Amino acid sequence: MREAKVLFKDVEAGILTQHDDGSFTFCYHEAWLIDSSKPGISLTLPKTEQTFHSQFLFPFFYNMLPEGSNKQVVCQLNRIDNDDYFGLLMNTAKHDSIGAVKIIKSENPDWFTPEFEQSIYDLCNEAYEAEKQIVDWIFEKGEL
Repeated sequence: MREAKVLFKDVEAGILTQHDDGSFTFCYHEAWLIDSSKPGISLTLPKTEQTFHSQFLFPFFYNMLPEGSNKQVVCQLNRIDNDDYFGLLMNTAKHDSIGAVKIIKSENPDWFTPEFEQSIYDLCNEAYEAEKQIVDWIFEKGEL
């Protein structure tokens, strides 16, 4: 399963998910739904509590993808399979998109818990302290 944040004018509106079976879902965030000043991101994805389901990438998102030789270049440079529309969308629509919608790959998956984050922080800090002692020892006499 892969997830991406859907931003409308740089504000997170919802989540687009590709499931392991290749199907897709899109749902708006509760905060987006509550705010009456926030529009739906597309006529085909109206602002509603309903979760939208599709066997294929929703046409609204598919139409954000590069085509032809541009698609080939992007896929080759980013090492993305030509048929990986979701991967292509996450790589291109984060910066280079027409209109108000951007797609940002979701970071920190479910397994990346606060405890796991702390253990990584502790390991990095331990490595820094160990390397710091070595560097201090090397420069102890002002020599390299």
